[in-house]
Amino acid sequence: MLRTLKVIRLQLINKQTYIWVPLMIVGGSLLISILISAMIPIDEPKYGGGSQAPLWYFLFVGIQALTMTFPFSQALSITRREFYLGTLITAALTSAILGAIFIVGGLIELATNGWGVNGWFFHLPWVWEAGPLAAGFVYATLALFIFIIGFTCATIYKSWGTMVLTLIGLGLGLILVGLVYLTTKLELWGTVWTGILDLGALGLALWGLVAIAIMAGISFLAFRRAIP
Repeated sequence: MLRTLKVIRLQLINKQTYIWVPLMIVGGSLLISILISAMIPIDEPKYGGGSQAPLWYFLFVGIQALTMTFPFSQALSITRREFYLGTLITAALTSAILGAIFIVGGLIELATNGWGVNGWFFHLPWVWEAGPLAAGFVYATLALFIFIIGFTCATIYKSWGTMVLTLIGLGLGLILVGLVYLTTKLELWGTVWTGILDLGALGLALWGLVAIAIMAGISFLAFRRAIP
């Protein structure tokens, strides 16, 4: 466990990647969203998608978590298992921080009627319908899910190279297109959307934990073959 904690400290040596840049993205996209909302001359609530910006950044954090620090960790005689576990804990902690920011920001929006311009950046009704803690959990889970996607892609690349990573991406794309085709052919879109609405954001986030566990297992298997 002590060596795993060293991995967390190793990842956080560059606080810019895990802390300052995500905070800058949140602050910058929030400011832009408020300015845009102030310029829209309507009284209805104005919802934006700016809160997604730091989530997509986590895709690159997941990639950098392997490519930038893994070789250095091997020079410190840290095992792959310790590095892997410490990296995932670091990502989970950072995701939790983003979730907490999402909660605080949403509560401020409620208190100020959308920053005084009826613009809603954090407080999205569908996400907040189960309460503030559930909303923070949804946001944190989504951040961790996107991180693990980036990390898994990096492990596959480091283990088998660009060709295998490209083939896997194409295969997943074909599977997705096939599912869309079957859903359309069988006229199941109504059932699909009803199921999503019934689950709600919290239910989807709980299933997201299952997806994270599966991808974490896949990435660990690939990581055992990764070349520093």
